[in-house]
Amino acid sequence: MTNPAPSILPGLGLRQRFPLLALILERFVLSLVLLFAVSILIFGGLEALPGDFATTYLGQSATPQAVANIRQDLGLNRPVTTRYVEWLGNAVQGDFGTSWASKNSVSEQIGKRLGNSLFLAGFAAVISVPLAVGLGMLSVHFRNRLPDKIINVISLAAISLPEFFIGYLLILFFAVNLGMATFPATVYDSMGFGERLKAIALPTATLVLVVLAHMMRMTRAAILSVMSSAYMETAELKGLSAFRAIVKHAAPNALAPIINVIALNLAYLVVGVVVVEVVFVYPGMGQYMVDAVTVRDMPVVQACGLIFAAVYIFLNMTADILAIIANPRLRHPR
Repeated sequence: MTNPAPSILPGLGLRQRFPLLALILERFVLSLVLLFAVSILIFGGLEALPGDFATTYLGQSATPQAVANIRQDLGLNRPVTTRYVEWLGNAVQGDFGTSWASKNSVSEQIGKRLGNSLFLAGFAAVISVPLAVGLGMLSVHFRNRLPDKIINVISLAAISLPEFFIGYLLILFFAVNLGMATFPATVYDSMGFGERLKAIALPTATLVLVVLAHMMRMTRAAILSVMSSAYMETAELKGLSAFRAIVKHAAPNALAPIINVIALNLAYLVVGVVVVEVVFVYPGMGQYMVDAVTVRDMPVVQACGLIFAAVYIFLNMTADILAIIANPRLRHPR
């Protein structure tokens, strides 16, 4: 067995006395370092893009003096490092500045949009996670038989199709041809819960189809990897049915990789809503970010990028920590 990576908390002696706490703290610190690095990439990458907001805002016929005045008003004539430090310090306090295009508070707009995106992603997760785990166990139970082959063919087809194509197909069949669903997926504050669910039916179905196949296939692979273990043979010799043995013994022992793949797909649900929101004209973070990109509204793009990165890193950190808790070999490394 390879030696574990050196602790990033050497002076505290936590690894010897509290190995689980030390591992969790290391993951947390590494996540913060990664988020800091991502913030530099986001700010620096947007600064390096060709073009200029002032020119885009005023048009190609703008005079150099007018462009210079806009740049001075927005503080674009200050050093990049100064603007980055100021932006990051304000972002840590929840202040993402003011939109250059609309002059509204970015934090207030994100507060409204983020709730819509989390509602969409959360509802898709509520459907896709138990369905993926159940189909994965069912596929293992009927391994190499007709139900398993049908599930694999459908999952491969779903993985092969991009989300925007799936979205357009659903719009064509259920909204245009059958008239059973709502398009565009417009939601607003005064909508009832039932009306909101009806409005997000098609974007939810798109997200479910996109992540369901991957989660199901990884669940199947994780369970199959423990099916040949000695305790599985013992369970079968005790008279347990094949499906009960899978549910009671194989699935719990495959929990760590299943948790990892679920968390990764949940992260994708939050970050990957950008395309789906644009397709269904859904008023979430993704649509807000794309609208800001078209007019080079940098405060909005930077804020959305940082929030998406934070959610993705946090969910990955959560998956890592849950995998540590679920796996005794990771809790007590040698």
